[in-house]
Amino acid sequence: MSAVLQPIQNFFQDDAGHWVAVLACGHTQHVRHDPPWQLRPWVTTEAGRSAMLGHRLACKLCSADSSL
Repeated sequence: MSAVLQPIQNFFQDDAGHWVAVLACGHTQHVRHDPPWQLRPWVTTEAGRSAMLGHRLACKLCSADSSL
């Protein structure tokens, strides 16, 4: 299964306060900064999140669909 990369279009916070990326495909993906497991310090500031708009993330749902 090859990864399908989708650009980040926006961000929002879920009910627990974790940041979620909205991808161009319409799917969403959590983008937590949770050391030492996930190192994403950029998600903690508005400037950091803005700088990541357009960055492509592997969409697990699109990747699963493409393997069918």
